[in-house]
Amino acid sequence: MALRAWAFLAGVLLLHGLGQLPSPAWILLLPLVLPLYRAPPPLPLLAWGLAGCLWALAHAHWVVGPPLPAELASGERIVTGIIHGLPETRGRVTRFTLEAVSVQDSSWRGRIRVGWYGDAPPLAPGERWRMTLRLRPPAGMRNPGGFDYEGWLFRQGDRATAYVRDADSAHRIGYSGAPVHGVNRLRGALAAGIDTALGPQAPFAGILQALAVGDRSGIGPGQWDTLIATGTNHLMAISGLHVGLTAGLGYALVLALWRRVPFLALRLPAQRAAVPAALACALAYAALAGFSVPTQRALVMLLVALGALWWRRTQRPVQTLSLALLAVLLLDPRSVLAPGFWLSFAAVGVIVYVMAGRTGPVGGGRAWWRVQWAAGLGLLPLTLVLFQQGSLISPLANLVAVPWMSFVVVPLTLAGAALAAVSAPAAALSWYLAHGAVGLLWPLLEFLQTLPGAHWRHGAPPWTLIPALLGLLWLLGPKGLPARWLGLLLILPLLWPPRAEIPEGGFRLTLLDVGQGLAAVVRTRAHTLVYDTGPRFGPRFDAGEAAVVPYLRHVGRSRVDRLVISHGDLDHAGGAASLGAHLPVTEVLSRDPSRFPGRACRAGERWSWDGVAFTVLHPPPYWGDDNVSSCVLRVQGPGGSVLLPGDVEGLGQSVLLRRAGEALKADVLVLPHHGAGGALPADFLEAVSPRLALVSRGFDNRAGHPDPAVRGRLRNRGIPLLDTALSGALRVEVPPQGIRVAPGYRHAARRHWHR
Repeated sequence: MALRAWAFLAGVLLLHGLGQLPSPAWILLLPLVLPLYRAPPPLPLLAWGLAGCLWALAHAHWVVGPPLPAELASGERIVTGIIHGLPETRGRVTRFTLEAVSVQDSSWRGRIRVGWYGDAPPLAPGERWRMTLRLRPPAGMRNPGGFDYEGWLFRQGDRATAYVRDADSAHRIGYSGAPVHGVNRLRGALAAGIDTALGPQAPFAGILQALAVGDRSGIGPGQWDTLIATGTNHLMAISGLHVGLTAGLGYALVLALWRRVPFLALRLPAQRAAVPAALACALAYAALAGFSVPTQRALVMLLVALGALWWRRTQRPVQTLSLALLAVLLLDPRSVLAPGFWLSFAAVGVIVYVMAGRTGPVGGGRAWWRVQWAAGLGLLPLTLVLFQQGSLISPLANLVAVPWMSFVVVPLTLAGAALAAVSAPAAALSWYLAHGAVGLLWPLLEFLQTLPGAHWRHGAPPWTLIPALLGLLWLLGPKGLPARWLGLLLILPLLWPPRAEIPEGGFRLTLLDVGQGLAAVVRTRAHTLVYDTGPRFGPRFDAGEAAVVPYLRHVGRSRVDRLVISHGDLDHAGGAASLGAHLPVTEVLSRDPSRFPGRACRAGERWSWDGVAFTVLHPPPYWGDDNVSSCVLRVQGPGGSVLLPGDVEGLGQSVLLRRAGEALKADVLVLPHHGAGGALPADFLEAVSPRLALVSRGFDNRAGHPDPAVRGRLRNRGIPLLDTALSGALRVEVPPQGIRVAPGYRHAARRHWHR
């Protein structure tokens, strides 16, 4: 079973690694694969792999459905749909998934991720609404090391995004009676009940909501930082630990009651009678969690274990885990795209590996420490590759947090959920006690977070994962395994991966995809310069944390030698605070040192790093902090030059033309002001005379950047234009031998769900 499950997984991964989905006609091969299951080896394994690939293809075409058609990606449409899942409200925006029932002038149907800005009315799962939406295809930033928003939407089943237009005309037209919406309404009511019972000032209400109904939107950024730094963030996902605990409570309760009734005990053994109760409790809790991937895996494993208990049979842990893997993939092949899939199976696999086959007595405390230590070490490679960070203090933190959350906080939280239908005061008391229990644990987590080296931020390329896992298997093997320390050699590439060296005199420009804004990174052999940090999209999200920091970790740069902020507009400086919070910044040049502590950016400043010259061309002293006063930077190496002009235009360009003269010439030009109509006049373009132009802009932006006149001017001069909105992050290499342009990241790392 184990090899067949792995082969099926390989087939699913193969399908989701493609840049474009094959035709649905290939699904017709699925029945033809069945006879191969009885063929001589290795044909059965090949058949399982092919079946996994075809099953994932069928699921993508028939369950997830087609993406938004191009003709619907502009203008406004009246859409009728049903709210699916729990709406999330953050600040002045409410986001929810709308399952489209009808779309004006179209036969397309699919799930839409909708944003309602302003004062949205109360929204509940299962409500049927008619509203006017501005539809768009899924569009997210595409940067090396960054979060794949389009992939996340695909995992959720959302095939379009939209925002509500003409909110006054939106109206509720009924309810759906589907059971799934009833469960989601119950989840929403419980989450609201926790909020009401604890009040608006309760700091840990979001944690209780996550434990009760799987809604983690109420956990604040600071709390997430603490959980991630201590490696206890897995406790916020309703997984095997919580589901198993719930099933165990149900089993123990029925077992104790059944034994006290001789009439029942004589007709059915208490051990068997408690099995359905345990399964019912687990199913109820998994339903409250929305049947996430960890709960699916836990349910399958629990079902196998309870089945063995019912029929009085034993089951090997590897077989149970393989069966769970196969069941999860059959239910939803997209689950392999979620980090939680890999973390949940890896955690169980590591625990089974280090505990199975051990000889000699192992006490409860010693076994518990072995589990926490092995799980923390075993999951570290995955967290470094998936999240570019890991917790070195997690075994110690989990040694305390896991039993406290499992045996105190979770039972009290679930007791409140059970009591909510009977007695609101009793439910409120139970939630209040659970909230207090989290409050007792939290100071310890915050203390552990502050310990030196507790949280390790380190970007590791994916290829280092396989040797690191093999090394850990060797290192964590039983004592009889010879030379276990040699496993460390396989782990070394993960800790110190080789990086592509930049030669003396060469540099690399990466224009990051940050939407309607600007962020560029210039790397020389031993130095890093960041020019602007992209926009801030809200109080909890900016391009500095979402794009710049992950990219720098991905390429192995742990500090910023100089940050240049061209001017103070939020689309250029919105991520500066996040960049400084996550990485050390040696020096800052900006137009407003009172706002961005550092030195003023002024024309005439020059410096050299590793044979590459940097020159500030604009502005003169005592100018303001606006577009025309943008910091203009020229980077020159033996192989070519780049001009970074910020948003300079109008008077600023006139001064540049008069003062800079020949110094304006550059091989690569990043278009000023995202290619706005007046930002690239003919005389400025003539003075720069670039061979290549780059533009950073948002997909389908309202301003229409870059302007058609700018495109035409570049086209008439034969200057190619590369666009972050279409190509993702752009990389230009300037070694001493000349200029090389790499494919845009959107194309180089394309998957079938990408726009």
